[in-house]
Amino acid sequence: MNADSNHSKIEQLRRLKEQARLGGGEERIRQQHERGKLTARERLDLLLDKGSFHELDMFVTHRETEFGMADKKYLGDSVVTGWGTIDGRLVYVFSQDFTVFGGSLSLVHAQKICKIMDMAMKNGAPVIGLNDSGGARIQEGVVSLGGYADIFLRNTLASGVIPQISAIMGPCAGGAVYSPALTDFIFMVKNTSYMFVTGPDVVKAVTREEVTFEELGGAMTHNTISGVSHVAAENEADCLYLMRKLLGYLPSNNMEDPPFMKTSDDPLRMDERLDSIVPDNPNKPYDMKEVIRLIVDDGEFFEIHEHYAQNIVVGFARLGGYSVGIVAQQPAVLAGVLDINSSDKAARFVRFCDCFNIPIITFEDVPGFLPGVGQEHGGIIRHGAKLLYAYCEATVPKITVITRKAYGGAYDVMNSKHVRGDLNLAWPTAEIAVMGPEGAVNIIFRKEIAEADDPEAKRAELVAMYREKFANPYVAASWGYIDDIIEPKETRPRLINALEVLRNKRDTNPPKKHGNIPL
Repeated sequence: MNADSNHSKIEQLRRLKEQARLGGGEERIRQQHERGKLTARERLDLLLDKGSFHELDMFVTHRETEFGMADKKYLGDSVVTGWGTIDGRLVYVFSQDFTVFGGSLSLVHAQKICKIMDMAMKNGAPVIGLNDSGGARIQEGVVSLGGYADIFLRNTLASGVIPQISAIMGPCAGGAVYSPALTDFIFMVKNTSYMFVTGPDVVKAVTREEVTFEELGGAMTHNTISGVSHVAAENEADCLYLMRKLLGYLPSNNMEDPPFMKTSDDPLRMDERLDSIVPDNPNKPYDMKEVIRLIVDDGEFFEIHEHYAQNIVVGFARLGGYSVGIVAQQPAVLAGVLDINSSDKAARFVRFCDCFNIPIITFEDVPGFLPGVGQEHGGIIRHGAKLLYAYCEATVPKITVITRKAYGGAYDVMNSKHVRGDLNLAWPTAEIAVMGPEGAVNIIFRKEIAEADDPEAKRAELVAMYREKFANPYVAASWGYIDDIIEPKETRPRLINALEVLRNKRDTNPPKKHGNIPL
């Protein structure tokens, strides 16, 4: 009798778990698939190591009784939460279930997310959120809004303590966009994911602007124009694969070092192609990404914000097995100039690396800050100061390689010796000066040029003289502002050696609650 009773209870448990796994039911699952989207659990199966997922709160249901909601209850409500592993490392996850009330956020939905965020903080493991939600559950009113705020607070407290990564796998509107915006990285899926504070209908009603979902808040809009999103994936499987890959460069929390990964790429490898990559003509572009790929382990570079502010390049790579964050000007876009968007992009990345003990390598080729009324009125001073602040504040190992131009205030900003750069190297092609030879000559020798029989010939002669005397790395090296001038092909072994030397680096900032970055 006892055995039969136990057996029936086990059967009941299995039935309930099976019911929970169906979410909103087979019809809604079919509709999700027809939209080209996976279900909440299918996504977790792809994200996590096989068989590693352990679900929490599978039997939680919402508590709303108004609007006929008492009769519409689903086990687990509209989010799947728990933990699993990625490459054997613990991560906490939540995956919103669009098949249940459109993934809308109820009080219990928020409580489930808050529970795993609290656990992640206590156990020092990353949180990954897969967002696919219509926003606040209207039937619950202010209780639902309060649930969002509970999550926002935890996002903020967890910032800089554990990595937080968000994927937008469907619509993300209203309050739903601010939790991802508070996290470290946002991944979006082309053609199926959207983020906006107010949708196209509201925009049309208020401003009379007609706009599609894609134009207003699609993946490429946020990856190219707004910079809200960091990575654009081709499809959901690609998105989840890229998230796994990113995690491989990051530590589990701010007390750990990033994972070391053995490489077969020789740490002493020198690549002759680097010696001729910078053109003789100082105004001719070249591809800085090619420089990066020739130097890092196996040529692998995980770019962040690839489509946004392309005059600067940021991302993760490995050198001698060590994870590093790379910040580099891109001479092939706007000559690598610093402007409002590139300053913001790089400042955010530098601060992330500093939070999580990831050394920062800077490849510098910067002609200065972008001039113009639009930039000045847009606050280039304030935005440029963010990047300066980020580099000054960072205490992780900081190494700079000047490949070509380092002009004006931009020389100072890009991790110069004066802002606690640990090792500052230059290639023989480096030009370190207050400004470019042409501009400098026009100011210093204005009178001589004006009085010359052939002003253009005189200007050309003076530019050549100035370039030979000042547009080189030797003056800065004579002051000790550059630690060494190296052959380009030596860059990889020198950087790997520097990372070894700086492994135990200790640097601190004055005690304070927190600084006041010029936001």
